[in-house]
Amino acid sequence: MRRKLVWVEKPNFQRWTCTECGWEFNPSWPLVGKTIEEMKENFGQQLEKEFAAHVCAEHPRDTKNPH
Repeated sequence: MRRKLVWVEKPNFQRWTCTECGWEFNPSWPLVGKTIEEMKENFGQQLEKEFAAHVCAEHPRDTKNPH
């Protein structure tokens, strides 16, 4: 199955994750940009870049608390 980027929202847990492993997106802060739109664009680019670059085998899913 091809991995996908999904938004997971549970009590005390809201973030972008991979459907195939335990990878979670942890953005760098502060957001960079001169406008809100530029900040959102930079955030999206960082998200896509890090998702594409991650290796699922390096992020095993926690079987006790799967998302």
